[in-house]
Amino acid sequence: MGTLRDLQFALQLKIEELRQRDTLIDELELELDTKDELIRRLQEELDRYRASVVLPGPSAASAGRCTIFFFGCIPSLCASRSQKLIQAAFLKSHLLRNLNEDETRAVTACMQLTAVRHGCCVIQQGTSGGSQAYVVQEGRLDVTKDGQKLFAIEAGEVFGEVALLYNCTQIYSVTEKALWG
Repeated sequence: MGTLRDLQFALQLKIEELRQRDTLIDELELELDTKDELIRRLQEELDRYRASVVLPGPSAASAGRCTIFFFGCIPSLCASRSQKLIQAAFLKSHLLRNLNEDETRAVTACMQLTAVRHGCCVIQQGTSGGSQAYVVQEGRLDVTKDGQKLFAIEAGEVFGEVALLYNCTQIYSVTEKALWG
């Protein structure tokens, strides 16, 4: 009968192991529900911020600037100079100049320096929507449509805000250099 006791003991261990797993599953489900609720609240807050931005109607000057957005942090060594460059670029933008000071600072604090190799395409014509807006820190980026150069974007200029805000199709391609995004 020693084997029956061994089997009963093993069964009790398995039952206890299952109870512990059930407890862990319950705890993880509770944690998941909490995180889902946090995501829902943050999404609502993000929607409120997006709704609070006053957007003028599209203009000929801004209609050609379509692209993508990128969150991160500005490196602390060059934060002040870079923030001023980004804020000045926002003031030049028909769409972004309407942000209040706090909104501008919040967006500026989320931008990250991105190095772009010579000849690299930052925005590809024909792609849909945009999730980033960029500010050029140095160099020039060529804007082309159907392979024809239209103009250049230079340091201190912003692009991509139209596609970011209106989720439109990219009508231009933008190529090259270092920028904030």
